Amino acid sequence: MNQPQEVENPEFLKKLRKLSLIEGCSTLILFFIAMPLKYLLELPEAVSWPGRIHGGLFIFLVMFSVIAIRKVPIGIKLSFMLIIAAIIPFGPFWMDKKLKVLP
Repeated sequence: MNQPQEVENPEFLKKLRKLSLIEGCSTLILFFIAMPLKYLLELPEAVSWPGRIHGGLFIFLVMFSVIAIRKVPIGIKLSFMLIIAAIIPFGPFWMDKKLKVLP
């Protein structure tokens, strides 16, 4: 399925974008605050809660991305890109620009 011409469910798209940005923030907190505390200050508990929260948000983002293929709809390629971008720091913020311009 190619990129759809029109967004059928803008509310779900807004939720997907918001979840993506929140997940992106959790990635930055984990990578740039919690992990340095763990390794530089030898505080392994610093990643405990941020890691769990990030993991849960990532799972929700994957689920929302797959659901969005039919519900919004977005293309399979865009959904896959969103999931991959969630792994990369600042990736969700870059993908938000792509989701924002959907017609």
